[in-house]
Amino acid sequence: MLQEEKNRIIPRTLYLVATPIGNLSDLSERALKVLREVDFIAAEDTRNTLRLLTHFSIKKELFSYFEHNKVEHGKMILARLISGESCALVTDAGMPAISDPGEDLVRLCAENDVTVTCIPGASAVVTALALSALSTRRFVFEGFLPTQKSERRARLDEFKRERRTIIIYEAPHKLRATLKDLHDCLGDRKISFCRELTKLNEDVLRTTLSNAVALYEEKEPRGEYVLVIEGGEEAGLADESAPLPLLSPDASVARFMENGLSRMDAIKAAAKERKMSKSEFYKLLTHEY
Repeated sequence: MLQEEKNRIIPRTLYLVATPIGNLSDLSERALKVLREVDFIAAEDTRNTLRLLTHFSIKKELFSYFEHNKVEHGKMILARLISGESCALVTDAGMPAISDPGEDLVRLCAENDVTVTCIPGASAVVTALALSALSTRRFVFEGFLPTQKSERRARLDEFKRERRTIIIYEAPHKLRATLKDLHDCLGDRKISFCRELTKLNEDVLRTTLSNAVALYEEKEPRGEYVLVIEGGEEAGLADESAPLPLLSPDASVARFMENGLSRMDAIKAAAKERKMSKSEFYKLLTHEY
């Protein structure tokens, strides 16, 4: 009886509903029930949400709510909630209100004594952290780095003193520049790349920032990335002057080939890592044999 009461849709309530980050099977039964039974759904992109609802044969009023209309539409959603309606807030993928304008709607509801509850589910942040093989005991989520140069530099400078595992989002067309900035600022920390999470082509790459810079100079970034970066304490930054050991030439080439490069591209990447020309490195490599 208590469980049935808990699952009942309550008027004057905003439901934060987590949606799949890739695999549609991750949408919970409780989330489906809420989406079917609320009065309306506020969505970051109504077209994307319509495809999700259509897949599950759900017909429901969709109301647009995203960064550029959040002030005006937030007030409209609040007015409907105060009048006694119920609303489900969804983002394109994952948990609404996390690095998302839903944060403002939750605050608006809290300030006006409107109930907010959460239907938990998939989160790219936590999923990537769990897969990273880095410390999960303490971490900080930074979302996307600022695009304005001074703000970006200030944020990166903060990372130098950060001892917790750092998680950021990045788009493919900005990945190379971001990796270079991170390496220039932080040195050679461990990093885990996660993309296409929960999908058929899920890809997790665990490497170092120096290797990543060299790798993605040869490899075209594809898809949205979650980057999980080792905290300073774990990276042993107390002695920043200590040189990092290099693998043997043969091992360096093998490592880049394991990350998807052809042998010739791997040789080029390994040479760049050592600040050598390809021909110089090739002589070193063949001399080993």
